[in-house]
Amino acid sequence: MNISIIIPAYNEEKQIPSTLHSLRTYPLPGTVELIVVDDGSSDLTSSVSRIWADRVIRLDDNRGKGFALQKGLEIATGDSILFIDADLGDSASMAHHLVRTMEQEQADLVIATFPPPKKRGFGLVKKWAQKKLEKNVGYSPVSPLCGQRILNRKAIEAIDQWDCGFGIEMAMLFDVYKAGLKVTEVPIPFSHRETKKDLSGFLHRGKQFIEIRKTVKQWKKECT
Repeated sequence: MNISIIIPAYNEEKQIPSTLHSLRTYPLPGTVELIVVDDGSSDLTSSVSRIWADRVIRLDDNRGKGFALQKGLEIATGDSILFIDADLGDSASMAHHLVRTMEQEQADLVIATFPPPKKRGFGLVKKWAQKKLEKNVGYSPVSPLCGQRILNRKAIEAIDQWDCGFGIEMAMLFDVYKAGLKVTEVPIPFSHRETKKDLSGFLHRGKQFIEIRKTVKQWKKECT
């Protein structure tokens, strides 16, 4: 299996080195290329990433997660594409479970499910996303918004909408389900920075919800 790992990153100079180091120290099966897309960071994300990554793309402006993933795909050569968040740190070494599950289940898209967070958030955005998926495609994963996922080329080619910020995970699911492809999940004890219950946390959730809602509306519009 040839795998391209794409990591979108925004101001992650402190966390991304351990994430990249883990991916290099615990290699995945097959041939792997490691691509970091710096989404307009104001820190040294690009510089520290070049130590470990095969390719680093530096965007001039912060364009959002979906756009960053799309730019990574433009240069990715793998038969399978593994998306990993920049803040996983040492736990990124467990990404091989996604690869193994894809092989064993013959799935087109595999999503990781995280352990329950130590500090429980409100989960409103996640629940809303699940309801929208169930209503529109008849099924929703346990973790529809999780960014840790692997797709084969068939699934990648089914996705029409990329430049949708935090809505990208929903866009993937809508299009992959619509194409009749197989989606499965696997529990993996990844850990990353949790969104706080302060003002910055509320703003983050608010932005996430707005972009996901916009993605849902756009998908429904295109389907009518």
